[in-house]
Amino acid sequence: MPTKDRLRALRLEANRTQIQIAKLLHIEGRTYQRLELEDVLPSTRHLLTLSDFYQVSVDYLLCRTDRREVNR
Repeated sequence: MPTKDRLRALRLEANRTQIQIAKLLHIEGRTYQRLELEDVLPSTRHLLTLSDFYQVSVDYLLCRTDRREVNR
C-alpha cells in the first residue's frame, strides 16, 4: 500500500476532512491533497505530527510495516 493510500485510510478512519488535517499540519488544503493524490512524502515534521495524531508509528505511515504500534 502506498503512503498516500495509508494517509487517506487513516484520515477516513478518524472521520476527518482533508482540510482538518491540513490545518493540523499548518499547510494549505491543496498541499495536503497532494499527499493523498500523488507520491509526495510528508516532511519529517509532518510525519511526526501525523504519527502522534493517529497514534501510529512513522514506519506504519511510510508503509514500512503493517504494525501500528509506536515504540516508546
